Amino acid sequence: MTTPAVAAYGTREDERSLVARAAAGDRGAARALYDAHAARVHRLAFRLCGDADLAADLTQDVFVQVFRQLKTFRGESSFSTWLHRVAVTTSLNSMRKVRRLRERETEIDDARDVIDGTAAADPDLRAALAGAIDALPDGLRVALVMHAVEGYTHTEIGEALGIAEGTSKKRVFDARALLRDALANHWEAR
Repeated sequence: MTTPAVAAYGTREDERSLVARAAAGDRGAARALYDAHAARVHRLAFRLCGDADLAADLTQDVFVQVFRQLKTFRGESSFSTWLHRVAVTTSLNSMRKVRRLRERETEIDDARDVIDGTAAADPDLRAALAGAIDALPDGLRVALVMHAVEGYTHTEIGEALGIAEGTSKKRVFDARALLRDALANHWEAR
């Protein structure tokens, strides 16, 4: 299977050459790697966090990490698999920090809405779905987003996350079950 990034600049050998040159300090090679992978990393970060500005910041953070750690890339998997593992880890770690801050902000905003009498009676299904996805445990949310939204295969998810293919399937199954339960009252109301 040819990944989109490999197709962007030829063969897997070209990819390995770019990685080696970027690790040696070649800025042109680093730029080529960034250009080939940035859009997919951004989509993944956006699907994980749900905020375009945060996803852009996370994309930059991911590539800063990648270029710092590039010399540790051993080539046992494809560069894109390694990159996406770094992207998921970096995104989840950053989101934990952001989530703690946002929870504090939400509590203040909710309190203000109650005081003002402007609290919403019932959020629409889209907001409920986003909230239900955000509430999933990290492992389930990542597998679900990578598979159902980004179109990764379970094999690719397993390689990116360092888990078995069957574990990826189980996580997606469990995530979908939790979403069905969380959204059951929205389906009944329709």
